[in-house]
Amino acid sequence: MKPNVPQSSEQFNSFLAKEEMELLPYIMKCLDGVSRTKAKSILSLGGVHVNHIRVTRHDFLVKPGMLVNIKKRKQPHVEFEEEQYYNIIYEDYDIIVVDKSPCVLSMGVGQNSLNMKMLLDNYLKETRQHCTSHVVHRLDTRTSGVMVYAKSVPVQRILVENWHEIVTDRRYVAVVDGYVNEPEGHIETWLKDTPTLKVVSSPTPNGGKWASTDWRRLKANKDYSLLEFHLHTGRKNQIRVHAQIMKHPIVGDHKYGSYTDPIGRLGLHAFRLCFYHPVTNQLMRFETPFPDSFLSLFD
Repeated sequence: MKPNVPQSSEQFNSFLAKEEMELLPYIMKCLDGVSRTKAKSILSLGGVHVNHIRVTRHDFLVKPGMLVNIKKRKQPHVEFEEEQYYNIIYEDYDIIVVDKSPCVLSMGVGQNSLNMKMLLDNYLKETRQHCTSHVVHRLDTRTSGVMVYAKSVPVQRILVENWHEIVTDRRYVAVVDGYVNEPEGHIETWLKDTPTLKVVSSPTPNGGKWASTDWRRLKANKDYSLLEFHLHTGRKNQIRVHAQIMKHPIVGDHKYGSYTDPIGRLGLHAFRLCFYHPVTNQLMRFETPFPDSFLSLFD
């Protein structure tokens, strides 16, 4: 269920697009340099309409001639049905591991934004645990899957500062466009952020960060392939960019080259996370099933 945000024409500023641009930077431009965080908050709370249709995707492509309405007033309080947005798959005194839905931010970007930290803080308060959740790592809003949160600042610090040593395995499953011929492969590139909020890749150092990914084909037909991605580094948009390099972008990922949307969401799910417990040092392994919508394309 999406948050129900009342619509009223006098509460919106209207803009007629004159150039092609992704929606998030377009909002920042229209609102005279409003912060990226604030622009994300406006989007996630349903405060943007394009040609009178509400749009929440950051990478929606605004084209010349489109009418963009952006909400003026402070967003109203929104009540969320929390059980629809995550499942707790493990919990102890120090950490909580969840399976995040594909419509939830990893952390807050504005008042009343739908995010896992807020949802977990509500849960911890309701269960009288006298602590709050602390962000350790992130998944893109439209990516679902396994995440771990700390229940204290000291535990958060251990996980964040030693993440690459503590985590032993991170794997994703993705539906990509087209039939992938090779059964497996490996990609290494340098990834760099750009002012347009898009990550660009280079086979040689470009001032960005080195990224390494293994992949293998699980299923395929003439239209789509189901791939497993094994991350050796955890860079921003790493899998999405590497899938684009393969010329098989992830379905629903219009930012990185996909022109299809067969399942109504980004076809990316973090299904496995293995790490050493930050306090007990026990090796923990968590997996979630592949989304049914992914598998339905290969029935």
